[in-house]
Amino acid sequence: MPSDMAQTAARTLITSLFEHSIDTKRATMVAATDRIVAAAELLIAALETGHKILACGNGGSAGDAQHFSSELVNRFEHDRIALPALALTTESSTLTAIANDAGYDRVFVRQIEALGNPGDPLLAFSTSGNSASVVAAVETAHEYGLPVIAITGRDGGTLGRQLTSADIELRAIADSTARIQETHLLFIHCLCRLVEDHFRDDRD
Repeated sequence: MPSDMAQTAARTLITSLFEHSIDTKRATMVAATDRIVAAAELLIAALETGHKILACGNGGSAGDAQHFSSELVNRFEHDRIALPALALTTESSTLTAIANDAGYDRVFVRQIEALGNPGDPLLAFSTSGNSASVVAAVETAHEYGLPVIAITGRDGGTLGRQLTSADIELRAIADSTARIQETHLLFIHCLCRLVEDHFRDDRD
């Protein structure tokens, strides 16, 4: 059994983590609300005109890409039409073939070249904004006419600096990777809710 002192230290740590997470979300809410609305409007406009949404990221951000696409294809909180979204992080044969033949930095590039059409939004997740494969994906998205929603943290990194005026950055106001990832999940849920509300059959 942990000692009383160890349990007290654990409770103190947990409280600190919750408070830091709350503070991060409050700061990000102030900075990002208008951009979240704009990002949702971009996604809705694309879906309304027959486009699909692509998403990419590495590690935990790969999970975020998959989380987002699964919520749109299936459902988030309500029943509605299935919406076309594809995570570029899941097809192991394609990923490993590209990594083996062309290098890991091109694992998303080649898929955008194959699957992306002008007007298909790309959701690009990177907690630091410096993931080489995601930076390369955004470069290719620009070449192919895909608008970009970059979901970043810290100072936005290379990804934040490479965006055009047609792109949108949703940046978590934090330096800790864990706090950034927690905020990225909230970005995902905000976008899914706004998109789903638009496409619900029973919306007012």
